[in-house]
Amino acid sequence: MADATRPPVPPFTWETATEKVRLAEDAWNSRDPQKVSQGYTMDSRWRNRSEFATGREAIVALLTRKWNTELDYRLIKELWAYDAHRIAVRFAYEHRDDAGHWYRSYGNENWEFDENGLMHTRHASINTLPIAASERRYFWALGRRPDDHPGLSDLGF
Repeated sequence: MADATRPPVPPFTWETATEKVRLAEDAWNSRDPQKVSQGYTMDSRWRNRSEFATGREAIVALLTRKWNTELDYRLIKELWAYDAHRIAVRFAYEHRDDAGHWYRSYGNENWEFDENGLMHTRHASINTLPIAASERRYFWALGRRPDDHPGLSDLGF
């Protein structure tokens, strides 16, 4: 069975690339590995830190492990650059571990899409730092970031 179309589709403009980034952010903030995996081709290839995954099943497994340990996860993504079929993103997310210690992770992603708007390649470089609870900046209810919440640039990240 062929993959479904996932608008917006290439070739990207500034507006459609920005929309694609926000849709990805919204999906990841759902913390639902099955939902997130639907944005990727069946044979999508990932590099996530030092872990490699190929295909939706592996992506679901990776995200399930991630969100079982990264609790109260909240993410903001921002468009960095784009061309016809590729998008570069920078992001930061906050989470805590099961002992209550807080962390902020900063990173960059390079995405490449097929003609249906599904991502077939994702390279993510991520650095994680411990933060005090008083240093947190993401306080919205779990789920989608509100439209009026500051973005990365607004927060000085």
